[in-house]
Amino acid sequence: MPSLAGLLKEVRACTLCAEHLPLGPRPIVQAHPLARILIVGQAPGKKVHETGLPFNDASGDRLRAWLGITRETFYDSRQVAILPMGFCFPGTGKSGDLPPRPECAPAWRSALLSHLKNIQLTLVIGQYAQAYHLPHAGASVTEVVQGWQASWPHTVPLPHPSPRNNLWLRRNPWFEQELLPMLRSRTAEVLAHKI
Repeated sequence: MPSLAGLLKEVRACTLCAEHLPLGPRPIVQAHPLARILIVGQAPGKKVHETGLPFNDASGDRLRAWLGITRETFYDSRQVAILPMGFCFPGTGKSGDLPPRPECAPAWRSALLSHLKNIQLTLVIGQYAQAYHLPHAGASVTEVVQGWQASWPHTVPLPHPSPRNNLWLRRNPWFEQELLPMLRSRTAEVLAHKI
C-alpha cells in the first residue's frame, strides 16, 4: 500500500473524469495521518477550484463558525482532513453546482480513509456525503441531520453551510440551538486530545 503522501500525489495528478469537468481537473484535498477531524463535503465550488484551498469561500467561513475554530486550525492537515465526495469542481447546473463526479469516490476514497486512523470526529455535509457515510440514516438531509444523535459523538451529519441554505437554517432553529453547541464542544474536545 502506498504511503499517504504518495497517494495524495496520485490523487492530485488524477485526470479520471477530465472530459466531464468544465474547468479541467484540479483535485482539492487535505489529509495527514495525524488528523483527528474529517470533513466530508460534496465537491469544490468554482471559487475553491480557482484558489486550490478547500472551503475557501462563504461556506467555509460559516463552517468554521459552526465548529468554533480558526482558519489556522482548519487548514492544519495534522488536525483536520478534508476529503469531499468529489475532489474537482463538477460544474454548475440550474440550481447550483452539479453533483460530485461518480468516478471519484470509488477510485480514491477507501484508500485515503485507510490512512486516517486517528479520526475521532467525522462531519458529513450534504446528501452525497451522508448517503456514503450514513447510508441508513434517512431520506432527506433534514431527516438525517435531525437524527444526528444516532451517530454521535463520532459522526455528525450537517446541512451544507452555503448561504443558499439560509432558508433551511431559518426553518430549522433547533440546528443552531441544539446541535451546534454540542458540535463546538465536541470539536474542542477532539482537538484538545493530542496524539
